[in-house]
Amino acid sequence: MPFRDIAEAIGRRLKPPAVSITPEDAGDHLAFLSRLVAIDNPASSALTRDRLGWKPEGPALIPDIDEGHYFND
Repeated sequence: MPFRDIAEAIGRRLKPPAVSITPEDAGDHLAFLSRLVAIDNPASSALTRDRLGWKPEGPALIPDIDEGHYFND
């Protein structure tokens, strides 16, 4: 899932001023988080599902953020 999609979902709730920044400016804007944001780290739950028999039942990330459980209104 692209970081931008997560940021936009959070932004819909917090309503900060939204800006696009270049990768070169990310360090100044995001401080230590800029390195984490820049990593292309595809992940899968396949091993967890296989080894532990886990079957996710909750909402996907973006719909869950959109529900607003993580924010004080």
